Amino acid sequence: MRVLPSLRIVTYDSWQKLKSLRLGKLGRSMLRPYKGCKQATGWPVSDTGYLAAAIEIAREAGAVLREEFGHPAQISYKREVDLVTQADQRSEQLIVERLTKHFPAHAIASEEGYGHETASEFRWHVDPLDGTTNFAHGYPCFCVSMALAQRERAAAEERLTSPGESLLCGVIYDPIHEELFAAARGEGATLNGAKIHVSRNATLATSLLCTGFPVHERHASPNIHYYSDFTMRSHGVRRDGSAALDLANVACGRFEGFWEFGLKKWDTAAGVLLVREAGGKVTDLEGRPYELGGPVILATNALIHEEMRTVANQIAVLYPGPTLLS
Repeated sequence: MRVLPSLRIVTYDSWQKLKSLRLGKLGRSMLRPYKGCKQATGWPVSDTGYLAAAIEIAREAGAVLREEFGHPAQISYKREVDLVTQADQRSEQLIVERLTKHFPAHAIASEEGYGHETASEFRWHVDPLDGTTNFAHGYPCFCVSMALAQRERAAAEERLTSPGESLLCGVIYDPIHEELFAAARGEGATLNGAKIHVSRNATLATSLLCTGFPVHERHASPNIHYYSDFTMRSHGVRRDGSAALDLANVACGRFEGFWEFGLKKWDTAAGVLLVREAGGKVTDLEGRPYELGGPVILATNALIHEEMRTVANQIAVLYPGPTLLS
C-alpha cells in the first residue's frame, strides 16, 4: 500500500488537537509538526494541509449536529417542502467562522447563505447539514460535507470538475455513526483513516444502487422512471436522503452506483472527489466529466458505469425531463 506523505501542520496547538482525533493509524501517520511550529501561525498551503483543517472543522460542526439531534428540531421553510433547521444554521456559522479564521482570503459557497465571495482562486463548497429532512424527522442519516476547489486550472487537467475548477480536498462526516470520509487530490480516499476503494462488482444485475429526489419542483423531475427501471435491473435502489453520504458510500464500496438530478455544488463536491480518489468514475449521462452544479450526475465504481449510462439514456428517450437540459 502506498504511504501518504507526511502532513506538516504549522501550528503547535492544531497539531496537538489533531493528534487526538480518531483518524486511524494511516491518518495519524500523516501528521507531522514543523520544526519550531510553536512560533508559527496558520495552516500549510498544500492539499493535505487544507484537508487537515477541513477534518478538524467538520468534526466541530458534527458535534453541533449531534447536540441538536437530541432536541426537538426548530424548523422553518425555504420553499414548500424545503426545510431548514437551527442545526443547519449553527453548523454553517461555525464552519464559515473557522474557515475564515484559517483561510481569510478564500471564498466560501454555503447552502444557508453565511458564506462570502472573494477574489481568491480558492473556494470552499459547504453543506453544513446534508440530509436536513432526515434530521428534522429524527432519522439518523445526515452529515457535514466540505470541499475545497481551485479555480483557473488548465482545462486539460485530469480532475477538472467544472470550467476552471479543480477539487483539492473533501471531507464528509457522519456524526451519528462516527464515520469520517476524507480525500486529498492524488492521495486516495479514507474512512476513519483507513484506505477505501470502490466495489469490484462488475454487473448492474448484481449491484446495489442509490439515488435521491428533489425537494422542490418535484413534478418536473423524471427520476421516478429511472428509479423504477433501475430497481428492476439491480439488487435494488436505496433512497436515503443525503447525496453526500450516497457518494461516500459509493466510494467505500457499499453501493455500486449513484445518480441524481439537479444537485447543487455543495451537495456533490466532496463526494465527487471521494469517488474519484477511491477508483470510481463520475460523469453526466453523456459520459462527459461531471461539472459541479450540472443537471445530472452519475457516479459508479467504474465497472458498471457504461452499463448504467446506456440504461439511463434509454430511459431518457422515453421520459425526457427539463432537468436533463443543459
